[in-house]
Amino acid sequence: MSFLAPIEKRCLIWLARRAPGWMNSDHLTALGLAALLLVILCLGANWAGDSLDGTLARVRNKQRPRYGFYVDHIVDCLGALFLLGGLGLSSFMSPGIALGLLIAYLLLSCEVYLATYTLGKFEISFWKFSPTELRILLAAGNIALFLKPSAGMTLLGERYSLFDIGGAIGMVGMALVLAVSVIKHTRTLYRAEPVQ
Repeated sequence: MSFLAPIEKRCLIWLARRAPGWMNSDHLTALGLAALLLVILCLGANWAGDSLDGTLARVRNKQRPRYGFYVDHIVDCLGALFLLGGLGLSSFMSPGIALGLLIAYLLLSCEVYLATYTLGKFEISFWKFSPTELRILLAAGNIALFLKPSAGMTLLGERYSLFDIGGAIGMVGMALVLAVSVIKHTRTLYRAEPVQ
């Protein structure tokens, strides 16, 4: 049983007792499916806001590099917290996978920001994979859940949701990228600043 399960159960019972008489479980299932489609629109809006802001400033020659870098990446970290927190609280991803994915994302973000500061090199795409591809994968996952809410697989007698599988793959991928980047950047900095 999860940490929040007792509170959640009381809250759900409280809400169910106060729901209007015309509402039934099918309405709520439809609401959940509609929310999956709304997430896709929100991912598109997130892409426009996250990717277009810097380009617009550069095209219009209204750049504020330090301010833009700082605000953009604080918003990215908060966005990851809310996205993965929401997934962890939903039935689509287990809280442990969501937390692990958030930790991997934040560690990789720290590495990117430290490399930007120490090497003057900002690199957010790894192995041809960037936040844009991540948004597309999330949208595809939402469509798959919309079409088949029970999507997932059974492995060694345990049932895993589609987002748990994707989250575990994402954690491993980010951990590999983090390890490679840390080794590469540490070697570069070591050579740039040899011991006298």
